[in-house]
Amino acid sequence: MDKTPYQAFARDVLGVEFADLELLITAFTHRSYVNEHRKSVQVHNERLEFLGDAVLELISTEFLFNNYNDPEGILTNWRSSLVRTESIGAAAGRLGFEPLLRLSRGEKRGTERARVQILANSYEAVVGALYLDQGYDAAKQFIEKSLLVTFDEILRTGSWMDPKSHLQELAQSQENATPVYKVIDEDGPDHDKVFKVGVYVAGELKGNGQGPSKQTAQVAAAEAALKHYRSK
Repeated sequence: MDKTPYQAFARDVLGVEFADLELLITAFTHRSYVNEHRKSVQVHNERLEFLGDAVLELISTEFLFNNYNDPEGILTNWRSSLVRTESIGAAAGRLGFEPLLRLSRGEKRGTERARVQILANSYEAVVGALYLDQGYDAAKQFIEKSLLVTFDEILRTGSWMDPKSHLQELAQSQENATPVYKVIDEDGPDHDKVFKVGVYVAGELKGNGQGPSKQTAQVAAAEAALKHYRSK
């Protein structure tokens, strides 16, 4: 295989020269690719992902602990917002991970949600590869530059909150009203129901959502309503 793109990525994006470039290549190798190329490839990125996940959580925790004096519960929510799939998947997208991913033909045609998950897993695997090949400081520098720099925006938008709490805060501050959730419709048999819920603020429908439980549908409705407030 042509290793040049991975050497260039290590040099230009990560700012390092890998002693063992195979570690980096493995970080971009999905299980499906191994299944499709059993004769030539035997190792996928899941073990590196496991290691990188732990390193990412430690460095994110260290960052929050050293820079903020808030209670444990708040710090935990902030950390969750930093390391969730959407956040690290977006970071991987910005860094140009996608062309380097080694996927099966089927995975290349996957859904958008699957693509974000694969990018996020690869980001964690790259952290693991960096940690093994270059050490803690290199992994920390990568995470700081690619992920922790987004934290101010997370605070500004309030995206670290769960959707219902965030919507309540916005509704009370902007309209001096509390969101009210109402079931609009129920469909399906008792063992497989789908609920549709609307959320109202000051009597006005702000969003609706559906799910297999009322709680899930409420969260989906809150997410839809948040888009309404952010578009103002």
